[in-house]
Amino acid sequence: MIEGILIEGLIYGIMVLAVFITFRILNFADMTVDGSFPLGAAIMAVMLTKGLPTIAAIGIAFIGGALAGFITSIIHTRLKIPDLLSGILTMTMLYSVNLRVMSNRANLSLLRVPTMFTRISEWAGTFMPSQAAIVILCIVVVFFIKTLLDLFFHTDFGLSMGALGANPQLIISQGMNPDILKMCGISLANGIVAVSGSFAAMYQGFADVNLGSGMIVSGLASLMIGEFLIRSNKIGILTFRVILGSILYRGLMYFARNYGYYIHMTANDLKLITGLLIILCIVISKTGFRAGPRKKQRQGASNG
Repeated sequence: MIEGILIEGLIYGIMVLAVFITFRILNFADMTVDGSFPLGAAIMAVMLTKGLPTIAAIGIAFIGGALAGFITSIIHTRLKIPDLLSGILTMTMLYSVNLRVMSNRANLSLLRVPTMFTRISEWAGTFMPSQAAIVILCIVVVFFIKTLLDLFFHTDFGLSMGALGANPQLIISQGMNPDILKMCGISLANGIVAVSGSFAAMYQGFADVNLGSGMIVSGLASLMIGEFLIRSNKIGILTFRVILGSILYRGLMYFARNYGYYIHMTANDLKLITGLLIILCIVISKTGFRAGPRKKQRQGASNG
């Protein structure tokens, strides 16, 4: 049970890192995630069935996701279409693209195809449980990606990208093109989403055209849960809490699936739970942030 929650939380945590980039750093409501996630899964499944190495398949999946994000950014910056609609348009078009990638099949199985997870399970099966080996592999992969992102956002380009979401006028005054920064950020985020989709396909043993349904909603829920766990402005801690939020969200969904029958809940209610969870997080964050300044004002008045 714990191993399954950790594996899913870490794999989908890669996707939540990308949602963090678009929604929190760029302040861009990107719906492309629901299309780029299954795109990464489809590319991984096709590449593995053709005998390509897993590392090469992950790289190709990243490029495919980055191209999807680039299309969204072009629609937004060049055609001046709102960010939300740009992502929805790309997500809609990607449904057909994903079918094309999988040769017009809605589902592609990997059960008889060697993957990174099956190889690590076979290699470590002699001295540790296979699930534990997969957990260790996921931890290494996720924290490798997290470390790369932390280093990137400490560079001048990464800092400029962070400033873009908070104060676009500052970027313009510095002589930088905000459209280019936005294109790079959205492309990077969707490339990471596709990598998450590729790992999900290997873990689940199949790629499905509907694999990304509701992915952005679960990503936002994980992001907001993480924000309640730890409060900080340091990029290293911000990305770490994103991963913790993803693990906790998957744990909540696991208990809802397996023990929800006590309150007459079924698997069909999971999306309802997710939506209510996001609404609850937003309400608490707003009331919490409002209560904070009032409390400080009262303390200042009493001290005066």
